Amino acid sequence: MAHLAQSQQVTAPQNLRCDLLLHTNTMYANGTAIDKSLESIRNQSKKYQFAAITSKQPTFSWEVDTTIKVISAYRILVASSSQLLENQIADYWNSGKVKSTQSRAIYTGKPLETGKIYYWKVAVWNEKGAMTPFSQAASFYYGEQNPAEFFAHYPLTTELQLPIVVKKTGTDTYFLDFGKDALAQPQLHLTSEVSDSIWIEVGEAIEKPYTIHTNPGRNIRYRKLSLFVEKGTHDYSIQWPADAKRNSRNPILMPDYIGEVYPFRYMSISNVKGELDPKSIQRRMVYYPFDEQASSFTSSDTILNQVWDLCKYSIKATSFTGYYVDGDRERIPYEADALINQLSHYAVDAEYSMARRTMTYLLYHPTWPTEWSLQNVLIAWNDYLYTGDDRLLMTYYSELQKKILMPLAGNNGLISTQTNKQTDAFLTSIHITKPFDGRRGLHDNVDWPQTGNYVGSEKEYGGETDGFVYRPYNAVVNAYYYRNMVLMHQIALTLHKTVDAAFYERNARRVYDSFRTAFRDLKTGLIHDGDSTSHTSLHANMFALAFGLVPAEDLNVVKQFIKSRGMACSVYGSQFLLDALYDSGMGDYALELMTATTQRSWYNMIRTGSTITLEAWDKVYKPNLDLNHAWGAAPGNIIVRKLMGVEPLSPGFEQIRIKPQLGKLTFASLKTPTVKGEIAVTYSINEGISTLDVVIPGGTTATLYMPNPLGKTSLSVDGTPIRNESKLGFLLIRNIRSGKHTVVLK
Repeated sequence: MAHLAQSQQVTAPQNLRCDLLLHTNTMYANGTAIDKSLESIRNQSKKYQFAAITSKQPTFSWEVDTTIKVISAYRILVASSSQLLENQIADYWNSGKVKSTQSRAIYTGKPLETGKIYYWKVAVWNEKGAMTPFSQAASFYYGEQNPAEFFAHYPLTTELQLPIVVKKTGTDTYFLDFGKDALAQPQLHLTSEVSDSIWIEVGEAIEKPYTIHTNPGRNIRYRKLSLFVEKGTHDYSIQWPADAKRNSRNPILMPDYIGEVYPFRYMSISNVKGELDPKSIQRRMVYYPFDEQASSFTSSDTILNQVWDLCKYSIKATSFTGYYVDGDRERIPYEADALINQLSHYAVDAEYSMARRTMTYLLYHPTWPTEWSLQNVLIAWNDYLYTGDDRLLMTYYSELQKKILMPLAGNNGLISTQTNKQTDAFLTSIHITKPFDGRRGLHDNVDWPQTGNYVGSEKEYGGETDGFVYRPYNAVVNAYYYRNMVLMHQIALTLHKTVDAAFYERNARRVYDSFRTAFRDLKTGLIHDGDSTSHTSLHANMFALAFGLVPAEDLNVVKQFIKSRGMACSVYGSQFLLDALYDSGMGDYALELMTATTQRSWYNMIRTGSTITLEAWDKVYKPNLDLNHAWGAAPGNIIVRKLMGVEPLSPGFEQIRIKPQLGKLTFASLKTPTVKGEIAVTYSINEGISTLDVVIPGGTTATLYMPNPLGKTSLSVDGTPIRNESKLGFLLIRNIRSGKHTVVLK
């Protein structure tokens, strides 16, 4: 009875995940969520869609209430029926009481059987030994293993949307605005006085009010088609034709249960014989399941708020294939897109399966840039850091070893694609078996596009590489290579491969020394582009700074040089520029870049009328750009990770760092999801008093950095004065347990 009394005082675990999926019991019919049970439709996979768990030993995880400061143990029950589970009968797995501080566990029960539904629940013990009630039961379908996709994922979903503007522009013509661009399908419910054809136009841009732009650019979409309507009231769906040119390049295809999609915000309908009801036209937007309420951000800077909204929506809107693709034009996954998508997706929604699915694809379908092969390790490490689940690292460890490109290393320890080391055997080992865009093998990229005629007032060189001089040994490529060595050392330690860990640690030191010898200017301390050029670009220096290759004695000169170059990189390069700035204490300047209103800014994307981030800063820099490229959404993760400073200190957010770098902002408030639960941070300055309010998820510990630009000393936490620990413009507060806390600095 004492146990029961204790359990009633502690909230049960919630938000149960199986293999990181939160909604394994959600059913869909052609993209629409339906109110049916897994049990009722499990044998109708051709009619309905649902997530299938396929790993032999699924990982279970859960969130606990903020009143639980430390988890001391858990107990999991897994049963083959909901009735058994309700009666506390676990015919497949009863873990018993397992001492652990973690909120995840690997299944070790009886072998799971394909085609069956399983039910599970969990209870935990807190730091005082009190047991919670068992959670609500969760269920999952166990499916056949797919060698091409080891990790579970959701089916695509759809959302029916009404236009926000319906304007009659002629006797039989209507203009509609859905408010934002989306990859979608029109659905019409029309009443016509006659049987006749109507004309439907859709587009992503307008040339004047209520007029769709019919020639907006090479890949900014516009389409006109006819639709025969019958007399009377009928429903119609537009079936977009397949894009033969795109399909010739082996893109990610839309699944049959969804059908083809097309990007549009605006629609015009003409030759309508009858009045158009405002609810007659809907748009069926297609995307990967996305929780709009999982994250939020607002601040004292209205431009920054708009940039956040732009980037957050971009993650949702560009998820329409279920993979991170480069936009509508190609619909091909690229490693660089995937890295930025991954970080921004994590920031706005606690969703991990899409990144895993994309990386699995890219390991065996690589693209051509040298640096992008090296990004696989970064993506894999991010997966582990944000989830705490090491199975992706274990599953693909040998593939990751190949992707770091060590066979391209010369006697100096650095790698090069131009020293005749790209043999057929090497290329086959990294799964490059045929040409990509007419070229076989790896080619140094630095940034994209590499060339371009338009410069403008903010740039010195054409293209997006800041005049980078390509030499056999490339500073940007080798900055990535060094970062790979550092992370492979960490990965090997995580997987208890101590010999490998020592090997990568030695190589990291060697690459660090060789990098300085090959690329550091002895007089200035800046980084040259290559081993046989004196040219110094933004990229050589920002990647060196971002990846820890600039020693303390060179920091000031490198930082000042970077600042002098402005935004002399692409929307892709901006991810690493902003990371480098925040990590080196240049948050004020980083905020200036994110809130700029120049041509090379996120506000310019908004000003041009786009509601999804562009492929480039403006059409003048890349005439064939498209308007739906999430690799331009770097602020989506930078605002969370760097400006508000929320990052995992240990894998799976067991330990959290909150280090706001707010620059000129006087107020900022963030809600961001994690695998452990929601983190909330609000910072304000009022009459010289700084206040930091935080909510820390249950079972976690945080280190807070209180901004202290004026050197104040009166610090309190939850009304209690504490001793100061000063560090580089911050006051540190360690070991903050879960719950809501208020820090005040006077």
